Amino acid sequence: MNRIIVAVLLTSIWWPVLGQHTIESEQKELSKERRTILQILERQTADWNSGRVDKFMNGYWPSDSLTFVGKAGITYGYEATLANYKKRYPTRVSMGTLKFDILQLDFPAPDVAYVIGRFHLTRPKIGDADGYFTLLWRKLNNHWLIVSDHSN
Repeated sequence: MNRIIVAVLLTSIWWPVLGQHTIESEQKELSKERRTILQILERQTADWNSGRVDKFMNGYWPSDSLTFVGKAGITYGYEATLANYKKRYPTRVSMGTLKFDILQLDFPAPDVAYVIGRFHLTRPKIGDADGYFTLLWRKLNNHWLIVSDHSN
């Protein structure tokens, strides 16, 4: 009987510690996923600011199912989205210098992220441009990719 009481006491002491460890592990994993997405956005900014639109697109899902919603409507597909970027920003002057401000980054599911942000293009010769965006991310084959972009 004493052994049972000791076992119950030890379990009641260690169970919350083990449970806390699990929560901490999940928070660390979430922080890792958050850092990964923010690093992708930083890389995209650097690529844009270097005039490398093709590299900027590496953050997007290379699929015909990619969606981009903008002022001109909905674009479906990676290649069509890339073509629109190149058409809308044909020169370094038109591309300007990009800056992202991330306002919200949530994970509604372990393999899904939702980002709300603001962009600003500094373009001294033709006028600055700015707006807001929402990005839906999916973790596919262990890589975070933008599957839907709504920018205005």
